[in-house]
Amino acid sequence: MNNNDPFHTLQEFDAGNGRKGFLHSLPALEEQGLGKISRLPVSIRIVLESVLRNCDEKKVRRKDVETLAKWNAKKPANEEIPFVVARIVLQDFTGVPLVVDLAAMRSAVKKLDGDPKIIEPLVPVDLVVDHSVQVDFFGSAKALQLNLEMEFKRNGERYQFLKWGQQAFKTFQLIPPGIGIVHQVNLEYLAKGALSQRSEVRGQKSEVFYPDTLVGTDSHTTMINGLGVVGWGVGGIEAEAGMLGQPVYFLTPEVVGVHMTGKLREGVTATDLVLHITEMLRAQKVVGKFVEFYGEGAASLPVPDRATIGNMSPEYGSTCAIFPIDDETLRYLEFTGRPPELIGLVEAYAKEQGLWHDPDRDPVYSETVELDLATVVPSLAGPRRPQDRVALTDAKRSFRVALKEMLGQGSRGKAGTPQAQGPAGDGWESAANGNLDGTDEAVAETFPASDPPAQMAAAGARAEDNAPPDEQRDRGDASDRPHASVTVEGADFTLDHGDVVIAAITSCTNTSNPSVMLAAGLLARNAVEKGLTAKPWVKTSLAPGSKVVMDYYERAGLVPYLEQLGFHLVGYGCTTCIGNSGPLRPEISDAVDRGSLAVASVLSGNRNFEGRINPDCRMNYLASPPLVVAYALAGSLDADLLEEPLGTGGDGEPVYLRDVWPSSAAVSELVGSSIQSDMFRKSYAEVFKGDERWSSLEVPTGDTFQWDPASTYVRRPPYFDGMPSQPEPVTDVHGARVLAVLGDSVTTDHISPAGVIKRDSPAGRHLMEQGVEPKDFNSYGSRRGNHEVMIRGTFANIRLRNRLVPGTEGGVTLHLPEGTRTTIYEAAMRYQEEGVPLVILAGKEYGSGSSRDWAAKGTRLLGVRAVLAESYERIHRSNLVGMGVLPLQFAEGESAESLGLTGREVYDVEGLEGSGTDGFPREVTVTVDGDRRFTAVVRIDTPNEVQYFRHGGILRYVLRQLRG
Repeated sequence: MNNNDPFHTLQEFDAGNGRKGFLHSLPALEEQGLGKISRLPVSIRIVLESVLRNCDEKKVRRKDVETLAKWNAKKPANEEIPFVVARIVLQDFTGVPLVVDLAAMRSAVKKLDGDPKIIEPLVPVDLVVDHSVQVDFFGSAKALQLNLEMEFKRNGERYQFLKWGQQAFKTFQLIPPGIGIVHQVNLEYLAKGALSQRSEVRGQKSEVFYPDTLVGTDSHTTMINGLGVVGWGVGGIEAEAGMLGQPVYFLTPEVVGVHMTGKLREGVTATDLVLHITEMLRAQKVVGKFVEFYGEGAASLPVPDRATIGNMSPEYGSTCAIFPIDDETLRYLEFTGRPPELIGLVEAYAKEQGLWHDPDRDPVYSETVELDLATVVPSLAGPRRPQDRVALTDAKRSFRVALKEMLGQGSRGKAGTPQAQGPAGDGWESAANGNLDGTDEAVAETFPASDPPAQMAAAGARAEDNAPPDEQRDRGDASDRPHASVTVEGADFTLDHGDVVIAAITSCTNTSNPSVMLAAGLLARNAVEKGLTAKPWVKTSLAPGSKVVMDYYERAGLVPYLEQLGFHLVGYGCTTCIGNSGPLRPEISDAVDRGSLAVASVLSGNRNFEGRINPDCRMNYLASPPLVVAYALAGSLDADLLEEPLGTGGDGEPVYLRDVWPSSAAVSELVGSSIQSDMFRKSYAEVFKGDERWSSLEVPTGDTFQWDPASTYVRRPPYFDGMPSQPEPVTDVHGARVLAVLGDSVTTDHISPAGVIKRDSPAGRHLMEQGVEPKDFNSYGSRRGNHEVMIRGTFANIRLRNRLVPGTEGGVTLHLPEGTRTTIYEAAMRYQEEGVPLVILAGKEYGSGSSRDWAAKGTRLLGVRAVLAESYERIHRSNLVGMGVLPLQFAEGESAESLGLTGREVYDVEGLEGSGTDGFPREVTVTVDGDRRFTAVVRIDTPNEVQYFRHGGILRYVLRQLRG
């Protein structure tokens, strides 16, 4: 921590319990006339404190402090903010490549005869292994242990590497598998609310106190905003820079204030509230803005509800979504077993700095939105996007509308697996002329819009319905749909469109919230006591975000009831929410394929993009945990849960949702009686230890990693190969070919999938060449430490539509000029051999979705020099720059369609030559086929990004800086 105090704001501070030290006073800054800091949004004040405390006239300048202190709500300065965070959190999918990069940097320093230990995280880093567990086993008391065994079998090599990292880097802590989900662990244990560091102040060592702030390599890092902590998701590239002492840069944001009034009605859950907010704020267009909740309604919400709302900030598009610290925050810290001295510090610090929420004093916001909590109703969201909220009263009708759209678009089986070509005119040529067909029109309205509507033909006669009477359902006007007869566990039944084949209580979004979790358990108890059972085609699972959940379930006596409905504990990790739902029973999967069925998942997660949850599920709905249980009982989205029975009870009478839904009072009473603070203290007492599997892993030692050339999980990446001591001059791009032409809202899932590696894909063929059998492929996400796999997986998502090759899906393209159809990877390698640079053409919101550094790394390693899009998602644009890829943007009102670009042309990008030392151009000229020209905007937005790009990426920049 620097000792500078240019604004003379360093003041003594009494933290209570005998602790005294110093803080950089925001009120003192205001007294100097720098601005009405006490009227700033709390989120801006917290960032301002970091800028003030770290002002050293190098990374952070006086001008940065002055600009932010004078933040203009209606027109924030078009300036970058150098935000130095207090700590960083990682999950293993994104954390492994980050540690690989650090290890590669150490190897590079050693090769240059330097001290590899200069590569060391300068802020605390916590990595939670939560993304690798998959639901292979379910519906059994043995499911947890069997899934853990499979997890270690698949990922042992990765885990050994991570354990090496823990011993090699002093400030790196690792929470082993089987503990919880990173954001829930962060909320319940890692986050402090306020921190301190011993530093030399006025000639003596003393504590300097400051707010808890962070970034994480996962979009849903924003869950911690519910605790009053500023933090959000960044790409691994930005996180690496932060770990190595670089600020995280972002443009000064607008702040949207959400004024909450009223209270939630009976039967309405926090999940219903967050789906309402997601729909509302997505329509409000808060992308790239801060959101801050205030008012009496916000003050009435408990922290778990606030955390649920903060968790889904990426789904409504904001950078962060904070609830300022108040009495509820302190109650939660006490509730989760934080020590009294920490709770006292948080209160004293927040009040001293003006960070305490005062419902009677409104900050000045860029804009305000009113939300009466009493207007929220029970809801789901789906079938493709988290912002597509559907009131439970309208769920059946909405499902049928969505299904009709799917049935009208041709024949298709599993998610993303074409069985027949789509309608004529499906290609880019018609779109280029402005004649979008039905598919493209739907694409333009979809997020992610590169996912077309399901193309399922209502072909084939209905199979004879052999289901027993209690399994038959009233199909109403849908009786002409195709069916597939399938046998499961000796029972014949008919599988149909809309049948729920996955019901998963999953994701920290909801499993961190005791109210909705206990509501699910109470509903299960009530249903079992009524004699109901889950439908046999439903794959049920329970995957909490921490062990505390099972502690209070057991104390409440709810575990037997959940298990009777099939909701056995399957693991402590993200599971279904990130696509680790595991395979369906073979007979169910086969029926879906044979019948070209649009079956569904219902999950208590935060994302439901088509193809994300399970290859067999084209329709995915987000819902509260109790509604997940309800749909497991009903077995179909083609059911009105408010009017139709969930099933027949043991007495032969129909049982309705209202008969089993627990009252708010019952839930509240159970929360009070079944959860105790000592559960949290006990659960997290040995959080870094791990089980016997973890302890028995053999760990390599040393300051540098011994790379194994035969490894298929961890390989030394080529980022520093041939790196000169000084950056090479920036050059124009000449003779480039287009690798892919993509639509709107192409997600990072499309660019760099995290899921299944197909046997016949370039990555699958490569692994088989290395002796890996298909059953051991694991996922792309688990192999992010191996660039050879990840390059081959870039743009390989089964749902990606490259309009260079109309009517196809997946990672295919044309090698030009001859037009040979091949995979994107193979075409890119041919272009590299030929010395041909590459570009990508895309539509709006390019790079939406999860923060994923490999979406930028893979793009760079394929040889892509520039991406030309209509607009970008914040993190991905930054990551492209961080890997030395040039993000260009069409001029306002222009697009590939309007300019008549087909992707078959040759492109030159001019105006870059020699840039970087004395500035960077805001625009460049793009020449097409040597004669057509248009101007594109350069989206290198900050001076620091200019340096990253000039050095060939942030990793090379940091390495050169550290070596002097």
